[in-house]
Amino acid sequence: MDLGIFLDFPHRKGTSEAAAFTESLRYARLVEALGLDSVWLAELHFYPGMSLISSPLVVASAFAAFTTRIRIGTAVEVLPLGNPIRIAEEVATIDHISQGRFDFGMGRSSAVRGYAGYKIPYSESSARFWECLEVIQKAWTQETFSYQGEFYSYDDVCLTPRPFQKPHPPIRVAANSLDTFPIAARKGLSLFVGLRGVPAALRERVDLYRSTWLEARIKGNPNVCLRVPVYVAETMEKARSDPEESALNFYRNFVATIFNEPVPGLSDEENAERAARGRRLASITYKEILETDTAFGTPDAVAERLLELKETLGLDSIAAEINFGGLLGPEQVESSLRLFAEEVAPKLR
Repeated sequence: MDLGIFLDFPHRKGTSEAAAFTESLRYARLVEALGLDSVWLAELHFYPGMSLISSPLVVASAFAAFTTRIRIGTAVEVLPLGNPIRIAEEVATIDHISQGRFDFGMGRSSAVRGYAGYKIPYSESSARFWECLEVIQKAWTQETFSYQGEFYSYDDVCLTPRPFQKPHPPIRVAANSLDTFPIAARKGLSLFVGLRGVPAALRERVDLYRSTWLEARIKGNPNVCLRVPVYVAETMEKARSDPEESALNFYRNFVATIFNEPVPGLSDEENAERAARGRRLASITYKEILETDTAFGTPDAVAERLLELKETLGLDSIAAEINFGGLLGPEQVESSLRLFAEEVAPKLR
């Protein structure tokens, strides 16, 4: 099983942006030193109190330059906000800098501020996403190509450079909505999934993904990576109390803000459904968070929890969210990360 971490470059109140970058860069170096396998990078726009990583491909290039072994990936590049040819060029460049250690994770994101800021209708996000991916794959696999779509149009384009990995870096798509799971399977794409309060529903959707893959007779094997908040401490009391404020901050502030913002282009009913989901998640109790959404505990307890998820969901890899909610200090994060790598990871391999 591939074991890595997820970084979203949190920006705690009272700290500088420079300090936030320094912390996250240090965690990437530590991941390699501790023998873990991968680092996954978020993309978020216009939420300065939550995250500073608006350019994950730039950060991935930096990580590739100072590491030698770990794989580096995006979790996820928000495709509808970018130009597909530009994304294809930059990913291929990082693939060379890392000598084939890059994984391309992409998604649509439910954070609508990015779409509003970029003047892209969120109602077009799904159509733009699949069209953008089609262009990127053509750019990576054809010497020259032309494309005429609803949103993108190219004539006799030749991508430079070509990807280091052949035919291209591994592709992984973030899946949340029900319809994404069978579509990803039919396209032979690996998955990113998260718990977020619906473990039973997630199991059903992952089962649908795998069954659709088999029915469609796709080459290779379906592959599922779970992003899950992880905090490890020597005692259960400390493992539960240390991240409590931070975890609640994620739901009370970040999630509530995302889903309470009306989305232009969606119907009143769709916006009402989003608002209802936001209210539900914003009112979640810490007990519920511990039971459904996280792996917080002693090394043995966290290993048991992750093994249970591995078995239930048929996981191939885990991306541990090491500062869920963004309020944990660097000493707490580093201590938990060391325990995860040294005492939990050996039980999962």
